[in-house]
Amino acid sequence: MSVDLVVRNCTVVTPAGRSPDSGVAVEDGEIVAVGRSDRLPDADRVVDGEGNALVPGIVDGHIHNREPGLEYKEDWESATRAAAAGGVTTVVGMPNTDPVIDRPDHLELKFERGEASAHVDFQSYAVVTSENIDLIPEIDAVGPLGFKIFLGSTVGDVPPPNDGEILEAMEQIRETGKRLGFHEENGEIIDHYTEKFRAEGRNDPIDHSHSRPVIAEREAVERMITFAEETGAKVHMFHVSSGSAAEAVARGKERGVDVTAETTPHYLWFTEEVMREKGNPARIQPPIRDAAEREKLWEVGIDEGAIDTVATDHAPHTPEEKKVDDPFGNTWDAISGFVGLETEVPVMLTFVDQGRLSLEEWVRRHSTRPAQVWGLYPRKGSLQVGTDADFTIVDPDRKWTLEDADELHSKNCVTPFIGESFTGKAVMTVVRGEVVYEDGDVVGDSGYGTRVAVDETNDADDA
Repeated sequence: MSVDLVVRNCTVVTPAGRSPDSGVAVEDGEIVAVGRSDRLPDADRVVDGEGNALVPGIVDGHIHNREPGLEYKEDWESATRAAAAGGVTTVVGMPNTDPVIDRPDHLELKFERGEASAHVDFQSYAVVTSENIDLIPEIDAVGPLGFKIFLGSTVGDVPPPNDGEILEAMEQIRETGKRLGFHEENGEIIDHYTEKFRAEGRNDPIDHSHSRPVIAEREAVERMITFAEETGAKVHMFHVSSGSAAEAVARGKERGVDVTAETTPHYLWFTEEVMREKGNPARIQPPIRDAAEREKLWEVGIDEGAIDTVATDHAPHTPEEKKVDDPFGNTWDAISGFVGLETEVPVMLTFVDQGRLSLEEWVRRHSTRPAQVWGLYPRKGSLQVGTDADFTIVDPDRKWTLEDADELHSKNCVTPFIGESFTGKAVMTVVRGEVVYEDGDVVGDSGYGTRVAVDETNDADDA
């Protein structure tokens, strides 16, 4: 028997454990065998994994690919090129584009653009506003991964529904079987402190952070969990930045609410001191928190399990929009967000090297759990026979420093991770059996990526 592709001589890692001197066999885009290297079949192409770790393909459930309408920042092609280079095999685009993904035809357009140019597999969220609650069933029929509501001010100025409309939307989304995620910040609190700080002439980068205090995040998390408890909707908290918000998620889980949550590598890596060290390039919403909140995020979110998934909130902007030439200038003239698709795996592997979490736990939160949470498992996020042959090979011992933005593959590459040093890197990315990144180069064709179907019956339980 001969198959299309065999990867040998790896340590295969899943949430259940690791198997040295093992590998994967692929035929017609699916996994046909996982096991010891010497028991795998012959293949048209054989890859020597050189003892590196082979893990289920990384699933990033939170990127801003900016297409349609804002392609000068990023598009499907450039975002998924960066994903491939970062070891990410599936990405999910956010809906604050132009047009906003709030109508069935807008979602169809986003999917069509992705099918034409993506390097890796993809999906998208649809946004809920005051203007489209009655369209939720029609939008759902097009097949989004889930829905999103922006509770606080954010890039794109997508206005939130009022609380009554959110309750009504939750009831409708519950009937679809999909999950509703939130940008969870209390807009009234943020608006108050932003206006106050600006009137007082407080315009340093750290002032932007302090204008969006932890209470704005924690209150929004608690309110949406209460609404979910009332309606029975499945909810998700995007980009949890603070330990206090993670504690609120934990309390919701303890009450039996179907609430899941994600955090990002930058919230686990940096403290708010990065705003004083690197300025506006590190500006993001919610902001990076102080050391005490970061430690609590690790303890409650990661060690105790309140946080289900890791994603990036990859958000490219031009150097001019980020005020790179004046990083400590008036922060209110800068924009929030930065890229992350090529640093997320190195950051998490560095935490593994430091002993903050195990390889198995990293794989669970960065591949398996996001696939489970969003109805993509086991097709994505597993190495089971018969599933998509998505996997990432990482060198967990490679030490390197991100010296310059030119090393990255997005259209715009501003990030506070410039100058940071890591232990670990993706060395090969495989999507449905096709090698899309190897030896430092994106080798897959634009347009190979495809939209992934969603299983609405998924209940986010651990597998």
